[in-house]
Amino acid sequence: MNETSENTTTTIPRSDRARLGLTLTALGFLIFTLGSKPEWLGLDRSPVIGFVQTSVFTIGLGLLCLGGYVSLSALWSGQEKSILADIGPRLMATGYVVAVFAGMADIFGMGTQPFPAVPFFGPWQAVGVQVGEAMIALGMLLLVPYHQLR
Repeated sequence: MNETSENTTTTIPRSDRARLGLTLTALGFLIFTLGSKPEWLGLDRSPVIGFVQTSVFTIGLGLLCLGGYVSLSALWSGQEKSILADIGPRLMATGYVVAVFAGMADIFGMGTQPFPAVPFFGPWQAVGVQVGEAMIALGMLLLVPYHQLR
């Protein structure tokens, strides 16, 4: 390595990270809404929630998680995170995995419909997705820098 080379790593300013996170969150919310309630936009083609709707709202939920993480991490502005703030993103990721697995249970072969049948998003899957979403929300709450609020 050359001794005259400098560390050229650039960091994104806090306001730009927060703006990026909020943009991802808004995009994720729109995609999540499109997948969960397509009739609001006149795009409902089926009386049941099938594979396409489930995958679209799962992708939207993933973007919501990513945007929330980026936005809330920007609030720490280079300070060392607390242990709870380190647990928050892990809880968010676990909640997302729970929501994806519960939503796609029929596709993975663990749902109420056997594989040759049309995948169906049933009430048990809805409860599983809600549990995953609650875990995601708790993880986001743990990531908030409460010490700065005082």
